[in-house]
Amino acid sequence: MRELLLLAAASAAGLLLGAIFFGGLWFTVRKGVSSQRPALWFLFSLLLRMSVALAGFNLVSGGRWDRLLACLLGFVVARLVVTRLSKPPLAKEEARYAP
Repeated sequence: MRELLLLAAASAAGLLLGAIFFGGLWFTVRKGVSSQRPALWFLFSLLLRMSVALAGFNLVSGGRWDRLLACLLGFVVARLVVTRLSKPPLAKEEARYAP
């Protein structure tokens, strides 16, 4: 039972790490396209987001593959959620022709 709770906590941590990573990417794209130096925005954002994500995975897993896998699952779910939330709504004409 304790192990199941630890896996659930690792998955929740993965959700948080994914929200930070992909939310930060969304923020960077919005700021970077209107910046005078977009390369700096993207470079430093990548370094910061990767550092946070890798440190978080390392901390959460504690050297255990099952916790790492649960954290990765939460990370992927967060990617799906952030991708869904950041899409602009489709116009009625475009939605009609979507597969």
